[in-house]
Amino acid sequence: MIKPKTEEEIELLRENAIIVSKTLAEVGKAVAPGVTTKQLNKVAETFIRDNGAIPSFLGFEGFPAAICASVNDVVVHGFPSDYVLKEGDIVSADIGTLYKGYNGDSCYTFPVGEVSPETRKLLDVTKESLYRGIAAAVAGARIGDIGYAVQSYAESFGFSVVRELEGHGIGREMHENPGVPNYGRPGRGTHLVDGMVLCIEPMINAGGRAVYLDRNGWSVHTADHKNSAHYELTIVVRKGRAEQLSTFDFIEKDGKIKF
Repeated sequence: MIKPKTEEEIELLRENAIIVSKTLAEVGKAVAPGVTTKQLNKVAETFIRDNGAIPSFLGFEGFPAAICASVNDVVVHGFPSDYVLKEGDIVSADIGTLYKGYNGDSCYTFPVGEVSPETRKLLDVTKESLYRGIAAAVAGARIGDIGYAVQSYAESFGFSVVRELEGHGIGREMHENPGVPNYGRPGRGTHLVDGMVLCIEPMINAGGRAVYLDRNGWSVHTADHKNSAHYELTIVVRKGRAEQLSTFDFIEKDGKIKF
């Protein structure tokens, strides 16, 4: 049985979500041609610790960094490294925190300088598919309604949905039930009830949906090496309309990156 969170727990999750949201904005300020993904990791870890939280990804099942920094064809779980970002790249920064015994988790895909129209479209569609998934996350619906909302929108533009990876519940553990796939059939899957806290995170590929695991055991790449985008927000299932705990407002103004 999946137990909804109490309002007290939701407030603690909100505190984490705001720290993560602000951390993403700090990382976004640093994204530019000539910057390494290792430098982005340092920005994030410093900000998280300065705000009294712990970077929960660091050491999680052996993961070596505070953030996942996934460039271009890396879907998720990219290792921060000495890779130097170039004009036209995209980099997904996935960030987690542990604060007051609860977790935060959110992701944003940043363009590096000017990107191609095709890449811009991938970013815009992926982010909109996230918001459509959130709109479906209401009490009385089912998990399949979220996945269908994401999938039907992304595929209508010719993009594909990664199926091997999914969103999740969150609370005292970083990953809790239920799993939240980015594809599905309406009316199927776990019932959504008021107070469930979910991380919804579309991972959308410019090309085919096939992926493979890097030899490092973590990083997931698109099989055709085309770009992949990833956006994630933490929400609370409510009656009528989901409540967002994390936000892109610290990054964006009027839907555009404001740095």
